[in-house]
Amino acid sequence: MQKHRLMGIPCHNGQVTGDGGRLVLAGAPIGQAGDVSPRLREALEDADVVAAEDTRRLRRLAAELGAEITGRVVSYYDQNEAGRARELVELLREGRTVVVITDAGMPGVSDPGYRLTNLAVEAGVTVTALPGPSAVTTALAVSGLPSDRFCFEGFPPRKPGERARRLAALAGEERTMVFFEAPHRLASSLTAMAEAFGPGRAAAVCRELTKTYEEVRRGGLGELAAWAEGGVKGEITVVVAGHVAGAEEQDMDALVAQVDRMVAEGTQRKLAVAEVAKGAGIPKRELYDLVHRRSATP
Repeated sequence: MQKHRLMGIPCHNGQVTGDGGRLVLAGAPIGQAGDVSPRLREALEDADVVAAEDTRRLRRLAAELGAEITGRVVSYYDQNEAGRARELVELLREGRTVVVITDAGMPGVSDPGYRLTNLAVEAGVTVTALPGPSAVTTALAVSGLPSDRFCFEGFPPRKPGERARRLAALAGEERTMVFFEAPHRLASSLTAMAEAFGPGRAAAVCRELTKTYEEVRRGGLGELAAWAEGGVKGEITVVVAGHVAGAEEQDMDALVAQVDRMVAEGTQRKLAVAEVAKGAGIPKRELYDLVHRRSATP
C-alpha cells in the first residue's frame, strides 16, 4: 500500500480516515530478535507513526527483521512520555495508526505506554497489541517457583527507607512475586528482601534471559544476596516465592538444628554458627543469638 504524506506525517491513501485511528502496543524481543511475531515486521512497515523508547535500537531491530519503516519515527521514553502521549493521541483521533515499541517486552509493563493507552481509551480509539516475549513470564517459568498465582511488582523503590516499607507490606503476600532490578542495586535489594521476607525464602535471580550469557541462580534470599555482593551484570528479573505461614520459622529451626549437629560432632559452636550462617547467607550474629536463646531455653 503506497503512503502519502500530509503536513509531514504519513497517512494511508493520502487522506485521514476521520473515524479514529489505531494504537498498536508492540512486544519487543527481550534478547533474540527471532522470538518476535512475524506480525511485528508488518506493523512497523504499515505504521503511520512508530513511537520508540530508543530510536536507535528500533532501527537496529528493524534491520534484523528486514523491515522498512516508511512512517514517521518519534522518541517516546520516560522523560517525554506525558507530553508525547498527548501529541500521539491527537494523531490517533485523526485516523493514524501509531505503533508503540519499547526496548524490550511489552509497552506499559514498567516501560512507557500506559499514559498513551489510557488517553487512547478515553478518546475512544481502538487499542490492540502484538504479543511478544515478556521477561516477567519468562523468568516465572524458569524459576521453578509456583506459577499458578503470581504478581508483578516492578522495580523496588531506590531509596532504602521506601524500599523497606514496600517490601514489609509484601511480607505476607502469598503469591509468587516478580521484580525487575538494576544490576548495581541487586545486592542491596536482595538483602532488603531477605530482611523483609526471611533469608531462607526461596527465590531466583534471572539474568540476561534468552541471551548468550543467560543465567538463573536459585536459592534462599540470604544466599542470593551474598552471591550478588560480588557484582552482577545484565538485565535482571527476580522471582520470589510467596509467604507460607510458619515457613521462615521452620527455615531458622533447620539452621539451628544444623548447628546443633555440628556441635555434637565436635565443632566449636562459634565456628559452626559462622559456617552455617555463611552457607545460608545470613548474618552470623542473628543465627548465634537464636542458637544461644534456644540452648538457654529449658
